[in-house]
Amino acid sequence: MAETLTLTPAAAKRIAAIAQKQTKPAILRLSVEGGGCSGFQYKFEMAETAEGEDAVSETDGVKLVVDPVSLDLVGGSVVDYVESLGGAAFRVENPKAAAGCGCGSSFGI
Repeated sequence: MAETLTLTPAAAKRIAAIAQKQTKPAILRLSVEGGGCSGFQYKFEMAETAEGEDAVSETDGVKLVVDPVSLDLVGGSVVDYVESLGGAAFRVENPKAAAGCGCGSSFGI
């Protein structure tokens, strides 16, 4: 389990704000599902806890958790929170992605 994920301070701040609103722990789960325009798509959801096999990354007290299967596809990635004219969203900068799409929410290996 050499590969890690990085959560940027901007993403950590946003997760903390969402967690506070929902009165949940500040834990974001990133998973990868089949689908999207490029073959795989990222899925984000607030989590209650990290599971036994999860990889856990922590920034400013906020945790990012990823299951082992998804970690194979996103290991080494940086999760950021970006606000732009097109809206605000979590973005994954995935060095393993050989192809992406315009919406930034799906990728190919």
